[in-house]
Amino acid sequence: MTTRRQCPRECCLCNQDKSRRRSCSFEFEIFYYIYILYNIFTECRPSARKNYQKHFHCQQCGRACVSSSSLNAHMRTHTGEKPYEKKHFHCEKCGKNFFTTSSNMGAHMRSHTGEKPFHCSECDKYFRTKANLVAHQRIHTGEKPYGSYIKRHLRLHTSERPYQCSECGKTFRQLSGLKSHQTTHSEEKLYQCSHCDKCFSQKSNLTTHERVHTGEKPFLCSHCGKSFSRPSTFKVHQRIHTGEKPYHCSVCGKSFNRPHHLVRHKRTHTGERPFKCSQCDKTFTQRVLLRIHERVHTGEKPYHCSICGERFAHLGQQKLFTCTRCDISFPTLQEKKLHSQEHRDQKHFHCQQCGKNFVCSSHLNIHMRSHTGEKPYVCSHCGKRFSDQRHFRDHQRIHTGEKPHHCSVCGKSFTRHDTLVNHKRTHTGERLYKCSHYCDKCFCHKSTLINHERVHTGEKPYHCSICGERFTYLGSFNSHQKKHAEEQTALESSS
Repeated sequence: MTTRRQCPRECCLCNQDKSRRRSCSFEFEIFYYIYILYNIFTECRPSARKNYQKHFHCQQCGRACVSSSSLNAHMRTHTGEKPYEKKHFHCEKCGKNFFTTSSNMGAHMRSHTGEKPFHCSECDKYFRTKANLVAHQRIHTGEKPYGSYIKRHLRLHTSERPYQCSECGKTFRQLSGLKSHQTTHSEEKLYQCSHCDKCFSQKSNLTTHERVHTGEKPFLCSHCGKSFSRPSTFKVHQRIHTGEKPYHCSVCGKSFNRPHHLVRHKRTHTGERPFKCSQCDKTFTQRVLLRIHERVHTGEKPYHCSICGERFAHLGQQKLFTCTRCDISFPTLQEKKLHSQEHRDQKHFHCQQCGKNFVCSSHLNIHMRSHTGEKPYVCSHCGKRFSDQRHFRDHQRIHTGEKPHHCSVCGKSFTRHDTLVNHKRTHTGERLYKCSHYCDKCFCHKSTLINHERVHTGEKPYHCSICGERFTYLGSFNSHQKKHAEEQTALESSS
């Protein structure tokens, strides 16, 4: 006959004396386990370990356990037995493997479908997983339960990088970043591409690489139908439609949809130029600008014309005009403008006040200031305010005298890039703007075309408020105004 376990004399839940009952009934069996669980999950856990007896001993290492189930679990550390085999879930779209539960697989599939079933009741944002929703809701509640996350976050401000690679000395803010980096030093690259013999240390990198050959783009945007091969690129693209810009400048309040864009922008406030040329000590704000500059010293000319064979150090020397939205290049500006019209037709961002449409959210934000009257950019020299940062930057050059845009033909400098573009046409003889009134005249500048078209339309937009006479050109109007001013001065002097 087995001896039944004796319960503790004092109940830690209700402090009632149980000494009258010498053996455990079914009620006391339940009480015994409640007692153990209570002490494990409360502050008196250390004392609880001392109070309850451990009757089950491991024959191999002598460790004592509270229950037979705890002993059985412990014995597996000696036998190596792993009775709970993980299931293998495989994504057919991207080839990624999951080894936990089907729920994890379902959450992953939403990255392909774009489905976001978890809804925040505070701000109407949607999320793919419940964990992401819970983490997001802390923005509203202010809850900050994870001290380690705060510690990692503070490294963004302190620039602390405690994890160093023993191979190359590179440092990282997080241990995961170091581990991922260390695989680049490992000679063992088990995963080989069947198309180009390139090898990778991680299967996920191989899967992503193979899409270069297959053309597979499993991440589909539900807004515009565009597909992507990488989830990170897909996530950034979605911000074009949502207008989300989670990275904010603490100095001027400007927002960005990518973290490295914010880092680059902050240098305009700090004046930091971290990229230094080893040949002439010139410094730059961006690494790409340093690379372009270094070609002056090395003589490298990586851009090759497929028609005549001539090589160029800079992409601009090829006379290629690149679309800033999709990176497609064109041999003439006219072709690029025709292509840009396709993007202008896709105006997904609408002004609720006047109904005007815009290609991107940043253009809409600038336009909204025309309704609100907001002018966040203040000139420190004269106090003038601007709603558009580009206009503010151009204005500041009036005070500083800076002219960063240089003509490669005659060396003349300009404060604005568009002024330089117009100037270059005096060298090339390019005339993009053609009269639509059947006279076939062409002009270098759009403003000149507008003035010319008034010959055909008879429009005279400049009106003298003194005598009522109207003028076609601003120069004629200004000359006329000076005559009135001279007449007024003559009358005042005679009187």
